[in-house]
Amino acid sequence: QVQLVESGGGLVQPGGSLRLSCAASGSVRSRSIMAWYRQAPGKQREYVAFMTSSGSTDYADSVKGRFAISRDNAKNTVYLQMNSLKPEDTAVYYCNAMPNYDSWGQGTQVTEK
Repeated sequence: QVQLVESGGGLVQPGGSLRLSCAASGSVRSRSIMAWYRQAPGKQREYVAFMTSSGSTDYADSVKGRFAISRDNAKNTVYLQMNSLKPEDTAVYYCNAMPNYDSWGQGTQVTEK
């Protein structure tokens, strides 16, 4: 089983920045694609970005140019640098692999003031 622990969320001013982290432990698949997702109140969870183990990235159109995903393969940790935050970025942010592990972490709340 895999444990995913997200951190780094918080309250942020419009246009502000945050850096999220997600540490994976347990039965982690080697060279897995890692991704960020988010779920806003009353909405379904949506895809935000992914990064392959070799460094290729992809972003949802809504965050392209503002968010940057990175990872430290040695630490099984993935990051999400979020800049120029907008009210619509308010959500609980989760990480997972692609394809998804069965278990999800608790997520980290990002709220724009």
